[in-house]
Amino acid sequence: MSDFRAILFDFGGVILTSPFEIFAAYEASAKLPAGFLAKINTINPDTNAWAQIERGEIDEAEFYRRFEAEGQALGFAFDAKQLVSMLSGEIRVEMVDVVRHLRERYTVACLTNNMALGLGTAMSRTAEAAAEVAEVMGLFEFVIESRELRVRKPEPMFFLRACEIIGVQPEQCVFLDDLGINLKTAKQLGMTTIKVGDPGVAIAELEAVLGHGVRGW
Repeated sequence: MSDFRAILFDFGGVILTSPFEIFAAYEASAKLPAGFLAKINTINPDTNAWAQIERGEIDEAEFYRRFEAEGQALGFAFDAKQLVSMLSGEIRVEMVDVVRHLRERYTVACLTNNMALGLGTAMSRTAEAAAEVAEVMGLFEFVIESRELRVRKPEPMFFLRACEIIGVQPEQCVFLDDLGINLKTAKQLGMTTIKVGDPGVAIAELEAVLGHGVRGW
């Protein structure tokens, strides 16, 4: 039995299918280069439009204006509002099942970068989707949101504040995320990290780390 006390999950790309799939679909439909939207967010990553809205520093209208301007500076125009309207993925039921079982032994928390757009924590576009997400979020003892903390992953303070709120030390946590940049900071702070691509592979790795099954006892 491990000494871990808390299992921490990112939402988009872990509990929900990856937003990068939506980025790719939009890029194809808008005739943008593959990977263009992600590239925008690698430029000035701490101060660009995406970072600022995830910290709650700018409003929706300013986000759309600035995000589009960042794209135009790289040579392409796009409709940021249309893109955001597509940002709703599918819930990964196998990951939800893991959360449901883990809560019997551990503190489970969701650590998410999000925006004050759409409905609810996951920016759902319809009331039905928001209700589905709310049901999943109800499984977590804590939901830590960037827009509420005013800091975001991968900033170290996000993880330190999350641990303070949950009442654990970083080394007592396992953190699952789909982005290496977020995992890098978490690992540097002492967390055990798992990169999520294929959910089945990530679940198997989590079982290995914990030393027991996570899909039913």
